Amino acid sequence: MPATLSHQVSGPQTADAPAVVLLGSLGSDRSMWDAQVRELARDHMVIAADHRGHGGSDVVPGPCTIADLSGDVLALLDTLGVSRFHVVGLSLGGAVAQWLAVHEPTRVRSTALLCTAAKFGEPSGWVDRAAAVREGGTGAVADAVVARWITPGRAGEDPALVSGLREMILATSAEGYAAACDALSVWDGRADLGRISCPTLVVAGDEDPSTPPAVLRELADGIPGAEFVTLSPAAHVPTVEMPERVSEVLRSHLTSAGPA
Repeated sequence: MPATLSHQVSGPQTADAPAVVLLGSLGSDRSMWDAQVRELARDHMVIAADHRGHGGSDVVPGPCTIADLSGDVLALLDTLGVSRFHVVGLSLGGAVAQWLAVHEPTRVRSTALLCTAAKFGEPSGWVDRAAAVREGGTGAVADAVVARWITPGRAGEDPALVSGLREMILATSAEGYAAACDALSVWDGRADLGRISCPTLVVAGDEDPSTPPAVLRELADGIPGAEFVTLSPAAHVPTVEMPERVSEVLRSHLTSAGPA
């Protein structure tokens, strides 16, 4: 059974307004997209959703897969009556966006993959992180995660941003976080990259320690016709570190992808 996802719909909700789905990173909620929602909702129906176990979404105990997370998104879109959509995913959300582009090609108009990967390292790291969070809560990893989300320079300049991001992680359900780690531990979409046929944008942060530019370049090289952009200075969550630039890149991508 799909989980019920907490979500926000912004912008025009008419038949001619293209739908854009925003899917965030492990440990985040949809507020990480606030700046992009404000920009894109001027002429798009923007659907910002929390993954299961994140934000206000249902917590489903036990391991899950990227296919399960994708099924949650499709169920939400069916409920909203959205048949075709652009999908923008960052990190964990980027894995879901890849799955949707591969398995739902008639529904996905375009995809933007930010600071993500077709495979996130070795499974053991995710298994260990899931165990740590199930034992000690998200507080066991919060400081280390925030350190990867924004560059050291920005962290030093903006302690309020650091504090807010840390609170976002602490507010995430331990089981929801751990289950998403389980999903990432078995995720490997490398063999399917060539099946992504929609217009695709791949975005890297030049100082991202989690998914460095070389990882994003491999992703772009595997997807036919993908556009590749590097943001600087940016770490793993540029939507909050350089929101105006991310909004600009996404608008350009959506414009070029067109309504088809």
